[in-house]
Amino acid sequence: MARIARWTALAAAALLVAGCGGGSSDDGKETGEADRSADSSTSSSPSGTPSQLPASLTSQKLGWGRCKATSDSPAPGGDWQCATLKVPLDYAKPDGETIGLALIRSKATGGRRIGSLLFNFGGPGASGVSYLPSYATTVSKLHERYDLVSWDPRGVAASEGVRCRSDRAIQAAESVDSTPDDSTEQQAYLKDSADFGKGCEKAAGKLMSHVSTTDTARDMDLMRQVLGDRKMHYFGISYGTELGGVYAHLFPKNVGRLALDAVVDPSADTVGHAKNQTRGFQRALDDYLKATGQDPKQGSQKIVDLLKRIDAKPLPTSSGRKLTQTLAVTGIVLPLYSEQSWPVLTSALKAAEGGDGSELLLQADSYNDRDASGHYGTTTHSQRVISCLDDRQRPTPEETKKRLPEFEKISPVFGDYMGWDTAGWCHNWPVSGQYDNPEVSAPGAEPVLVIGNTGDPATPYEGARKMADELGKDVGVELTWKGEGHGAYGSGSDCVDSTVDSYLLNGTVPKDGKVCS
Repeated sequence: MARIARWTALAAAALLVAGCGGGSSDDGKETGEADRSADSSTSSSPSGTPSQLPASLTSQKLGWGRCKATSDSPAPGGDWQCATLKVPLDYAKPDGETIGLALIRSKATGGRRIGSLLFNFGGPGASGVSYLPSYATTVSKLHERYDLVSWDPRGVAASEGVRCRSDRAIQAAESVDSTPDDSTEQQAYLKDSADFGKGCEKAAGKLMSHVSTTDTARDMDLMRQVLGDRKMHYFGISYGTELGGVYAHLFPKNVGRLALDAVVDPSADTVGHAKNQTRGFQRALDDYLKATGQDPKQGSQKIVDLLKRIDAKPLPTSSGRKLTQTLAVTGIVLPLYSEQSWPVLTSALKAAEGGDGSELLLQADSYNDRDASGHYGTTTHSQRVISCLDDRQRPTPEETKKRLPEFEKISPVFGDYMGWDTAGWCHNWPVSGQYDNPEVSAPGAEPVLVIGNTGDPATPYEGARKMADELGKDVGVELTWKGEGHGAYGSGSDCVDSTVDSYLLNGTVPKDGKVCS
C-alpha cells in the first residue's frame, strides 16, 4: 500500500532520474569543532523541558570516508564522502542510548564558502544518502559555495532503516483492494493494514516511538553543531518542507537560509491533507487532459470506467503479474509528477484500454520502488512508521465511509483511493500519534523562502501560503511558480532558479508574493 499523500519527492525523482573530519563556520573559515555561538547545547525534550546534550554528542568528530555501496544503491563516485553521526535515541534521555545516522557530503567546489547546505528530499522516508549525488547537477551553482550535505533520517535506509514486510509478502499484498467495495474486501484491507503495523513494530522495536519529525528536527540541529555551522542552511522538498517548518519552530534563533519547495500544508490534519492531495492530483490530471485535447470531465470519466473494469477483472501484463485497480491508480499517479512524463501516461492508458496492463504496472512498480528482480525498497515502510508516529488522527472505517462522497466530489478518479487511505494507513497502529498538525510558527527567525507551484499534484500550491502565514509575519516569504509537476526549483523556470539561488547564495529575500510564470 503506497500513500500518495506522503510519498512524494522520491516518486518525482524516479521520473527525473527514469564514514570520516571537521566542519566549518558560516564565514567560510574551516574549524576543528562546532561553533557554539547559537543555541546549540540544548534541545527541547518531548515535554518541552530543555535537555542538555552531552559533550560526547555535541563535540563528536565525524570520520568522513569513502561511501560504500548498499543493497539498494551503488556507491557514488567523485568526491562524495560518508560518515555516521551519533544522536540520542530519546531526546528526553540525552545521556542514554544512541543511534547512528548516515550522512553524505561533497565539499564546496569554489571560493567564498558559506557553510553546509542540508537537503531533505521528502517522503518521509527518502534516503538523502542515495539521492543527493544524483541531485547535485541541479544545484551545481549552490555547490560552488556550499558543502552539499544530506542524510538518512532515523528509521530510514542506513540510519536504522525499518523493513516491515518481505518482498514476497509485499507482492502478495498487491491483491488487496485499497478501495473495498464490500465487507469482505474491507476486512481484508484493514487486516492487511494492521498486519503491516505489526511487522513494523517487530522490525523497529523501541525505535518505533522515536522516529517522529520532531526527533529528526532535533537531529538536524545536532548535525548543524557537529558540522560546525553557526546557522542552519537548508533546502527541504515536499515532506522536507514540513520538517523544515518544525525545525524553524524548535530552533528559530538558529535559522539561517531555509528554502522550502513543494510545500506541505502545515494547517491540515490527516483528513485535510488527504483532501488536499486528492484535489492536487485531480487538478494535475485535468491539466494533462486539457493538454492532450480532452475534456477533463469526459476524460476523467473514461479513466473511472477503465478502473471499474480493471477492478472487476485485473489486466494481464507481459510479466505474468496482474494489473489490479490499486496498481492502476498508482501507475496513473506517477506520470503526473512531471509534465515531461505525460506522454508516458498517454501510452500507458492507451495500452490499458486495449487490454494490456504492462505499461501501467511498470509505472506502479517504479512508484512502489520495485526493481526488475522483484525486490522492493523500504521507503514506504519508513514513511509509514514516521507519519503514523506524527499523525494523531485515526479515522475509523465508519467515519471514512461517511466522508467518501466528499472525496469523490473532489476527484472521481482518486477520491475513493485517498479517502480509504485515511482509514487504512495507520489502522490499529501500535503507537499513538503526536499531533493533529505540525507546529511551525517561528517568531524571531530569519526570513524563510516558501516556494509553491500552481500545478503541483502532490503538494497543492495553496499549502505554500499556509506555510508562509504560519511561520509568521516577516518570516514566511512566498514565491509562486505558474507551472506543472512536483516542485519548482530546477524544473525549467529561470525566474524561480535565480530567485532561490540569490536567496541562498546572497541572502537576497524577494518580495512576499512574487510570481514566476
